[in-house]
Amino acid sequence: MTRAQQRKIEGGIALTLSTLAAFLGLFWLVFILGDVLVHGIKALNLSLFLSDPAPPGMEGGGLKNAFIGQLLITLFATMIGVPVGVLGGTFLAEYARGRKIARIISVLADIMVSVPSIVIGTFIYAILVRPMGHFSGWAGSVALSIIMIPVVLRTTEDMLSLVPWTLREAAFALGAPYYKVITQVVYRGAATGILTGILLSIARVAGETAPLLFTSFNNSFFSTDMKGPMSSLTVTIFQYAMGPYEDWHAQAWAAAFVITVFILFLTITGRLIIKWRYK
Repeated sequence: MTRAQQRKIEGGIALTLSTLAAFLGLFWLVFILGDVLVHGIKALNLSLFLSDPAPPGMEGGGLKNAFIGQLLITLFATMIGVPVGVLGGTFLAEYARGRKIARIISVLADIMVSVPSIVIGTFIYAILVRPMGHFSGWAGSVALSIIMIPVVLRTTEDMLSLVPWTLREAAFALGAPYYKVITQVVYRGAATGILTGILLSIARVAGETAPLLFTSFNNSFFSTDMKGPMSSLTVTIFQYAMGPYEDWHAQAWAAAFVITVFILFLTITGRLIIKWRYK
């Protein structure tokens, strides 16, 4: 057997194994999504979004409190995490370009992306929940914002670094100060990539449960008070799935379907923005 034939056989084996692995992963993905789709659509109805939870053991009711709570917690987490992440990425790409501190912060951000979310939840519990003496929606928002920050920071840094330096030099030649060059030239060139990172970070935290168990906890009643325990969709899904009532299980499937569709919508939106901007 010649060397060329041996390499061809090895390449064919590697291609076959890679294809089988890809189909295996795709099978489980379709299986999980199909399971959520089938069970979720069955329990999907208008009262799920408009009604408060029924007492345990009674049929009916909805998850209005959980939907509103999840929306508020995620909204405030976005308002906290996105500005910090964008400003941090701007500092690394513009003011600390090529410095040692930029490399250190980038490495730390990469590490933070892979840190288990439950660790962040326990950290916020230790520094916010215990000193305050009670759970709160603000603590949940802070926990989710910490998860968002490294994602937005690294995306912003990468996108700003892709903007050619000649564009900055042209703006400098016209007498523009650096902050105006960043806000009116660099940000415009990288806006699509930054927006995509923001959408992906929101999708990243939209399905988190562990941090909220230690921070916002949960609330069986409708509440918009961020200073106290607040209901969230992910924690409600966890509690209903563990509960003994079939009606709870059905509502948990429906809520899981809604979250899946929301994350899918954000992901597809990010992909379409990239395709539209970068062809």
